[in-house]
Amino acid sequence: MRALDRKLLRDLWRIKGQAAAIAMVVAVGVLLQVMMSGMITSLEQTRATYYERYRLADVFAPVTRAPQKMLDRLADIPGVAAVEGRVQGGALVDMAGQDLPVRAQVLSLPEWRDPWLNDVYISEGQRPRAGRTDEILLLRAFADAHGLGLGDVLSATMYGSKRAFRIVGIAQSPEFLFTTAPGEFVPDDARFAVLWLNADALEAAYDMKGAFNEALLSLERGAELEPVLTAVDALLDRYGGLGAYGLEDQLSNRFLSEEIKGLTATSSAVPPIFMGVAAFLLYIVVSRMVSAEREQIGLIKAFGYTDTEVALHYFKLVVFIALAGALMGCLGGVWAGRGLAGLYQDIYHLPFLVFRVEPSSFATGIFISVLAAMVGGLSVLRQVFALTPAVAMRPPAPADYSRSGAITASLKSWLDQPSRMVLRRVMRNPGRVFGAVLGIAAGMGLSSAQMSVMSGFDEALDTTFSVIDRSDVTVTFFEQMPLKAAFDLAHMPGVIEVEPTRGVSAVLRYGTETYRGSVTGMVDGAHLSRAVDADHRDIPMPASGIVLAKSLADTLGVQAGDTVTVEVLQGRRPTLELRVARIADTLMGAPAYMNIDALNRAMGEPGRISGAFLRIDPDAYRAFFKEIKDVPSVAGVTRKNDARLAMKKLMDEGAGTMRYVMALIAGIITFGIVYNSARISFGEQSRDLASLRVMGFSQGEAAFILLGELALVVLIALPLGVLLGFGLSYLVAAGFSTDLYQIPTGFRADAFGIAGVAVVLAALISGWLVKREIEKVDLVATLKTRE
Repeated sequence: MRALDRKLLRDLWRIKGQAAAIAMVVAVGVLLQVMMSGMITSLEQTRATYYERYRLADVFAPVTRAPQKMLDRLADIPGVAAVEGRVQGGALVDMAGQDLPVRAQVLSLPEWRDPWLNDVYISEGQRPRAGRTDEILLLRAFADAHGLGLGDVLSATMYGSKRAFRIVGIAQSPEFLFTTAPGEFVPDDARFAVLWLNADALEAAYDMKGAFNEALLSLERGAELEPVLTAVDALLDRYGGLGAYGLEDQLSNRFLSEEIKGLTATSSAVPPIFMGVAAFLLYIVVSRMVSAEREQIGLIKAFGYTDTEVALHYFKLVVFIALAGALMGCLGGVWAGRGLAGLYQDIYHLPFLVFRVEPSSFATGIFISVLAAMVGGLSVLRQVFALTPAVAMRPPAPADYSRSGAITASLKSWLDQPSRMVLRRVMRNPGRVFGAVLGIAAGMGLSSAQMSVMSGFDEALDTTFSVIDRSDVTVTFFEQMPLKAAFDLAHMPGVIEVEPTRGVSAVLRYGTETYRGSVTGMVDGAHLSRAVDADHRDIPMPASGIVLAKSLADTLGVQAGDTVTVEVLQGRRPTLELRVARIADTLMGAPAYMNIDALNRAMGEPGRISGAFLRIDPDAYRAFFKEIKDVPSVAGVTRKNDARLAMKKLMDEGAGTMRYVMALIAGIITFGIVYNSARISFGEQSRDLASLRVMGFSQGEAAFILLGELALVVLIALPLGVLLGFGLSYLVAAGFSTDLYQIPTGFRADAFGIAGVAVVLAALISGWLVKREIEKVDLVATLKTRE
């Protein structure tokens, strides 16, 4: 082994604490990059494989009722590869021991063959046998939520008729990665079921003999979606077509796509921050080492080593630390990714999900970490080239502090000698101090941003389910009902107040932007379900025009006063040109609001409702649910508290899990940065501190000089960390926000306070660890130092 390589190993052992801390910073950045990129790759590949293996449709075309012969005409559309017609409808499932009826979607299966499109994966049991009208497949997520298994019997009300079914199979489907009841935006496995029956049984139940009410289409490779959608709508219009849409607008797929989108945004933004911090720390460590080893560098060069060989020695040190951190990050990323893959498999009900990292992810992580280390070290290596043996072997010239400012007489009279020494050191090294301040502030900013987002999740829940939605129960109907249905609800047991509403499926367009959603009609003075502005004040529904949620307005790129095109997909299917009257600060979903009378006039269907919000006496819940189960027109009943719990569960899983991971990592990195700052400061001042001890300073006074600087750095870093955290919170919130929910941002005193306390605690622990090093300083070696 060459002499310089042996020196390298000794140097690494001497700075093992700092080297390990810097390697951990690098490791965290690489871990996040590998884990997230691997998770993105795994989710994308699993989705593609699952969709292809079970032939998930590219186009969904709901219709009121169309004859089977229309399937052949749909198949003749250019670009269409396959067509499948099916019957689907809503149902209410009566669960034993549960007062509230469970909403369900019922789908038909061909009796004598596998479906050409939207096949299902049978995880247990078998498909319903041909000719059997009482056998069903049940979605696994619902079965697991209620402990149901093969042979169990379910009672369901379909089209006003109550029937019993026996479970013969447990199924999973790429169409239902997330299970969300029609008209709701909160997925909940326990409150929504999916049942598959033989086609003949379902056609008889919904009076669809020889007809279908949903067409599924797959496209040829390279076929364009929009011309196919236009052709499908033209063919099904006369049969009550409700507007064909592509897979990207299918609700379950949108959930998964938004999750992948959020992971992508986070993976591209956060790891570089850690790499930048690592580069800065390496710069400080190597710079201090070169300054401390001037004489050694001079001797090495005097013995014949070239400038390149000496510089390469220090460059190896930098690269070794970076590579060690990168390798730890790669291994940690695979380990963490596998654990996260199991979590995502449960959340999205995937039959398989193998965590896979592309080799390019490892290469990228290692390359970026080494590149960051090179950036941090190369600027220092110029000092090595500049040192000649004669100059290096002499003590360095005293630093010129004439321009660094002086302590005023008033401060001198107020500060004791150790305090003045601390203040002078800070004033004379502004660049180094600023770097330390920036590093600590960056760590605090990451921590506070993550905690701010956590608080934002809770605020979104409170605002939606306490401020915006003040109802107790929401009732929806299978079809549009006359206003009399609201009066009937008002006479049910325990009902205190009824607020009717109407939801209409529609496509909203503005310029080139489109959004497939719905328009909600609200009564004048609505207060059980409100549209509110940013200050949570009611937005009165205008006599004409439309009110858009902020998320929807951002998607379409519209502002108040603009005109949007609304293509209604039901009833008379009018196309409306509506002025945007206001922007509502709705945090859940992306709704659009209108005055219910104005909406009904535009639809040409006055006095119609699709549901109602109810306030109910808590003591009368059981009687109310018992009676409403027998109302054939009711498609579903949602209790607000159940929706809130489901939403909280959703936020705490998936993206929610990632925000907890990020908060933990940010906290660890904050401690690493503070500890490194303390160690670097100790390394720079160890000789000076020992000299002060020789001159008569006590251990406490020497420790005060070192730790006082750290305290001052932390004190300056705290307000800067608040500013950085405030800015980062907007970026992080934007990454986690989806079409389903938006995370509110703002200054949250609790989040920034906790992050600040964490920094102070990290400083105290780091100070205690460094103080132990002060006690070990060799005073005799210091007296022998030639200066």
